[in-house]
Amino acid sequence: MLTGLKPDDSNDNSQGRDPDRVMRRSVQQGQLFIWMALAVLLVFYFTSDFDEPQTNSLTYSEFLSAVDDGRVEQVVLRGQEISGQLTEQAVENDDDIDLARFQTLRPEIEDPRLLERLESQGVAVDVQPSEPPWWAQILLRALPWILALGLLLWFWNRMAQKALASGAGPFSLGRSKARRIEQKQSEVRLKHVAGADNAKREVKEVIDYLKDPERFRKLGAKIPHGLLLMGPPGTGKTLMARAVAGEADVPFYSVTGSEFIEMFVGVGASRVRDMFDNARKTAPSVIFIDELDAIGRSRGTGMGGGHDEREQTLNQILAQMDGFEPHEAVVVLAATNRPDVLDNALLRPGRFDRKITMDRPDRKARKAILEVHTDALPLADDVDLDRLARITIGFSGADLANLANEAALLAGRKQKERIDWTCFTEARDRAMLGQARDSALGERERKLVAYHESGHALLAELLPHADPVDKISVLPRAQSLGATSQLPEEERYNYSEKYLRDRIGVMFGGRLAESIVFGEVSNGAENDLEQATRLARRMVGRWGMSERIGPASFAESDQHVFLGKEMAQERIHSEAMAAMIDEEIQALLKDIESGARELLEKHRDTLDALAEAVAENETLESEAVREILDQAED
Repeated sequence: MLTGLKPDDSNDNSQGRDPDRVMRRSVQQGQLFIWMALAVLLVFYFTSDFDEPQTNSLTYSEFLSAVDDGRVEQVVLRGQEISGQLTEQAVENDDDIDLARFQTLRPEIEDPRLLERLESQGVAVDVQPSEPPWWAQILLRALPWILALGLLLWFWNRMAQKALASGAGPFSLGRSKARRIEQKQSEVRLKHVAGADNAKREVKEVIDYLKDPERFRKLGAKIPHGLLLMGPPGTGKTLMARAVAGEADVPFYSVTGSEFIEMFVGVGASRVRDMFDNARKTAPSVIFIDELDAIGRSRGTGMGGGHDEREQTLNQILAQMDGFEPHEAVVVLAATNRPDVLDNALLRPGRFDRKITMDRPDRKARKAILEVHTDALPLADDVDLDRLARITIGFSGADLANLANEAALLAGRKQKERIDWTCFTEARDRAMLGQARDSALGERERKLVAYHESGHALLAELLPHADPVDKISVLPRAQSLGATSQLPEEERYNYSEKYLRDRIGVMFGGRLAESIVFGEVSNGAENDLEQATRLARRMVGRWGMSERIGPASFAESDQHVFLGKEMAQERIHSEAMAAMIDEEIQALLKDIESGARELLEKHRDTLDALAEAVAENETLESEAVREILDQAED
């Protein structure tokens, strides 16, 4: 995903932000609300029953005469309105009265003798509150429905505005969420992508094609369908895509793989079609899909098969990239750190024609990256970027950017005006070894940790093919009580058997030092044993470094990236071979441990001197370690 880039207004349906259009929409919605409210009132008017029973209308004087004559059976007082029931005898004797019920209005001036006259005649009296008029009753009954319609219309308006503004809404699930980025909206250029010269050459060729396609078409060249950026996390894949957006003077659409998948089946495929349709309308253009492995995993793999929605989305991408629907002048740029899990159909020519590997930078590339990230920082005179690049082997571009930022934070915390070498080394130690903790170790435990780390360091210096020591520390960091770091003298890409054996020997150094000095071992060597065993298993079972097993490679269970995939594969070795591999691993580890133990016992005095210095100073640099070793040998 391209962070820090704003969506393009032209792709955001700018009509939804037009003030005149918003005003017209508001007026139309107001008129719609009025008509709907009137419709509700009419429905309640025609469905309400206000028919009252027929009554005789009497004057107040006639009502009083009827009361005095005993012709009133009961009355109901409701404000100024008086209604009631005449006796049957009064209806039979009076020809002018056809009905037993009557109603009348009393004057506004209260008659204090009315109740006395009613009680004296034995008339049943009932007092009730006055009822509102019929129109008020209709309004009260219809008001909740009118309010509900108003809220529904308001929510509908809000959802429509969001759908117009960002393409997200209940009626736009199938629309693409790709953000369109213009050249002026990206400040990153190819010059900011340091240390990836090979990848930049591949990308620059596509950029040149997009800028001047006729020059290539005259030669019969066709634009690549897709470029796949592969490499570990933090190696600059997304940064390269941001640079393409800044360099190419064509529309650039950015989307992440997870944005295609929704809970509704078919939405992902619909978004893919919409994205490619938008790109074709503005061709030549570039589509960037970050984290392609989220939707591009192999189909039908693992326990239970694949995911229907993800596979439909993948099938649609395959069809759009190289199917019956051509997409000339639309380049698909994708990034992933898991190319091993991608479907084979994605990787064939015609889809992703070029695979660009963005590996961890070498020493020269690290220096170039550090120059980019420290260009605006106030550096002290003792900062040597070439030396810093040499001691940061294995750091990715993101790690180096974080290193420069951590050094700046440390300088600010220490109230320094410039960032010196100490800030960079402390930031590197924090990145490699973890944050130092304040917990103090006891005397015996401190001594144990000192001998443990000294054992690692001493074997690293004594074994001929091991990497030399860079630093020893007994300061608790992260989850460890101490640490020993080694610094290779050069970049390594191939590992010989001698180097691997010495590396395992260094891993055993801490445990062996504890055993020699204290007569027992602790649980502090748990991680060392895990790494040594894993490395030995690869030497025997994968790299053919065992005379008994011979030049053969056997697949390991950790190679399967899908749950349950190994259950459907045929076993490539027997139980006897598995037992033989285990025996060879155990024999290899014991042989290395025996040689390392003899070496430590032979240099016991040096081990004691080194452990004493580490316990006293807490941290020893490589120069101090070699000085102690030279003094012990003399």
